[in-house]
Amino acid sequence: MNHLSSDRLVEIEEQRSTSHSTRRSTSVGLEEILYQPVQALDHGFVRVVDYMGGDDAVVQAARVSYGRGTKRINEDRGLINYLLRHWHTTPFEMAEIKFHVKLPIFVARQWIRHRMASVNEYSARYSVLDREFYLPDPAALAAQSSRNRQGRGDILSPEEAEAVLSLLRRDASNAYDNYLVMLNEDDTGGPVDAGRSGLARELARMNLSLNFYTQWYWKIDLHNLMSFLRLRADPHAQYEIRVYAEIILDILKRWVPLTHEAFLEHRLGAVHLSAKAAQVIRQIVAGQNPTFETSGMSKREWDELAVIFGIAGRSETE
Repeated sequence: MNHLSSDRLVEIEEQRSTSHSTRRSTSVGLEEILYQPVQALDHGFVRVVDYMGGDDAVVQAARVSYGRGTKRINEDRGLINYLLRHWHTTPFEMAEIKFHVKLPIFVARQWIRHRMASVNEYSARYSVLDREFYLPDPAALAAQSSRNRQGRGDILSPEEAEAVLSLLRRDASNAYDNYLVMLNEDDTGGPVDAGRSGLARELARMNLSLNFYTQWYWKIDLHNLMSFLRLRADPHAQYEIRVYAEIILDILKRWVPLTHEAFLEHRLGAVHLSAKAAQVIRQIVAGQNPTFETSGMSKREWDELAVIFGIAGRSETE
């Protein structure tokens, strides 16, 4: 279920049933899902509403050539891999994409920290928000991590998870009921008390909690989109924003398959090493036995390196 109004669904079907001829390059994979919402969490979605360029725009910009040229696909693949491997960014700024996203407010506040994009958000100053709020799946309810202040620990017991969900559901429902009381409106938008004005929407909205849904249009170039995905599609990212990032990662594959392939190789699946960490790896390759005490690294960086390369346990006592 995509949680769109019947009017919006009709509008989307009209958009998808209409084709336009163009001399511009298009993405076959992206055209297949253009305008179509992909569900995220319980009431959210992601859909592509427009795009410009693709893999060909990247290689064209890098070569400063005209048209599609005569380069073969393997040469394009090699060039895109070279660009990402050596952190050449501007060719990837030549392709852009625009999303329509519906997401919980607390996810939006994380998302907006990626500032290199154009955003136009649904305004609760002018419109009334829907009675839609995010309730996590019990499997997503976890205790605070004892090791990571930004992370989750063990999954809550079924009984505790149900108690949390009950609190979230009750508080959000009460907040929305009081939101409508302050607006002096019912669920259909009609006045409850004709003799009362109701509070301004820009003030009444402050009563709503962060799990209510908002929407926005988000336009971003390919370079900055990959920067977003490198952080938010990472296993350490918060689950809720990672759900959206994984949907967009699949869209990236449809839109720019060569860039997606290189992105997985040189960004998402790659490891960045500090100078000291690189020296430790060189020592291990040379048959030496570096330890935390001799590495000059912080304990946290050493532990991270140990997990990645399986070097845990090396110390002066070995």
